[in-house]
Amino acid sequence: MPDLAWILPYDPSPLALVAFALTAAGYAWAAANLPPGAGPGWLRQLTFWLGLALCYAVMQTRFDYYAQYMFFVHRGQHLVLHHLGPFLMVLSNPLPVLRYWHGRLPAGLRRRARPLILAYRVLQHPVVAPVLFVGLIYLWLWPPVHFVAMLSRPLYWLMNTSMLVDGLLFWWLVLDPRSPWSATGQRVAGVLGYGRRILILALVAIPQMALGAWIVFSQGTVYDVYEVCGRAWPMAPATDQLLGGLLTWIPPAMMSVLGILLLVRRALHDDARRHAPYLTEAPLP
Repeated sequence: MPDLAWILPYDPSPLALVAFALTAAGYAWAAANLPPGAGPGWLRQLTFWLGLALCYAVMQTRFDYYAQYMFFVHRGQHLVLHHLGPFLMVLSNPLPVLRYWHGRLPAGLRRRARPLILAYRVLQHPVVAPVLFVGLIYLWLWPPVHFVAMLSRPLYWLMNTSMLVDGLLFWWLVLDPRSPWSATGQRVAGVLGYGRRILILALVAIPQMALGAWIVFSQGTVYDVYEVCGRAWPMAPATDQLLGGLLTWIPPAMMSVLGILLLVRRALHDDARRHAPYLTEAPLP
């Protein structure tokens, strides 16, 4: 196979290609036109581009072929789409870019977007978001649903797209770069507190670990669609299933741990900032 074939889409999706192109162009344009000091630094830009490139690679390169014919590659694909890629893009703090484009939207378009804003607020509810995050994993890995999704092109694309969009929504909720505390020490409306974010990350890790453990220790073949279609490599079904279960079990839990550590660091930083005026006051005579 020519080297170029590895980076060309195996099953091109015009909608996905347009979405990735618009996202890349919009981010690059905003980052280049924001005032000095207002835009993202080079490290944040690198983090965003890495996350976007990983999502593109697992959806629109030859990697997608192996994800359709190997269970463990498929689980690696969803690990990127639902966890690693969105995690990196949110960690880059794209708020300045989003504000740049929001300020340039016509007023009429912003009014028409109100139903989308309402849907966004519902999906970002601290109860709805984690349930949806875990629920989608269970839905697409429910053996009857998984069998049909892997054989249906529209369902396959719906599965991958839903995982990416939900990943972005979830990680934005828990890694929101805005502090829940203002400079004056007041709570900021609409921003989830650090304690609740940490609790959400801990709670979503448990059912993911349980699902991964169930796949690992299941007797026999759970996902027989890969037997029907054939595997890309001559790998034993038990080995394929074992590797896929481990990718469902361990890396997502580690992502929760990493997110918790980042939130603890932010909480400590915010606490020090809020108490700085009291620590620097002149001593009493």
